[in-house]
Amino acid sequence: MRILLPAIFLTTLYAGGATAEQQSWRFDVALDGKPIGFHTFEISRNGTQEILTTEARFDVKFLFITAFRYRHNNTEVWENGCLASIDASTDSNGEKLRVSGAAAGNSFDLNSGSGSTVLPGCVQTFAYWRPDVLKASKLLNSQTGEYETVSVEFEQFEQLKVGERELEARRYRLAAESGDIRLWYASADDTWLALEAPAKGGRTISYTAVDLPEASALLANTQ
Repeated sequence: MRILLPAIFLTTLYAGGATAEQQSWRFDVALDGKPIGFHTFEISRNGTQEILTTEARFDVKFLFITAFRYRHNNTEVWENGCLASIDASTDSNGEKLRVSGAAAGNSFDLNSGSGSTVLPGCVQTFAYWRPDVLKASKLLNSQTGEYETVSVEFEQFEQLKVGERELEARRYRLAAESGDIRLWYASADDTWLALEAPAKGGRTISYTAVDLPEASALLANTQ
């Protein structure tokens, strides 16, 4: 099973538009509506650097047997709005994937399972939590190392349930070479709220937020 995994992009530390020294997201993850695990994102600052650590753990069971096991860990360091380094490892049901690289002047030296390559300019990864990702035309996939061409289209406003609250959200479709991803952002403060992405066999993987940065000022205002 191939899963389109969200990677994260850092420039400034957003939490509904505000900055913070440390932020975290936690999502419950489901496959076709059935719980399979979680994905967490932790962001911190160290001087001029911004550091992301993320972990995903999925187990797809069939008749009490684990039919598919997925583990992903990623550390990214950013400076001046560009990726300075990445070190990501993935175990996709026994298939081991590794993506690493570092900025070198006006380029980025990337190493992955497909070999070494040099990417031009300021590299960005898939940055769902940051609204500026919706303006990107090329994004680096931290699982595969592919530098994908993308386009984004606003679809509609929706009422989205987050915890016990109904929030107005904007839904976008991010078209990538590996499949279309749907993203939801709070209309009030641009907080990333949810995601749906394709999985192998025509199935759908979905992310439901259970923890947002600073509990999000947006959520506090709806109590």
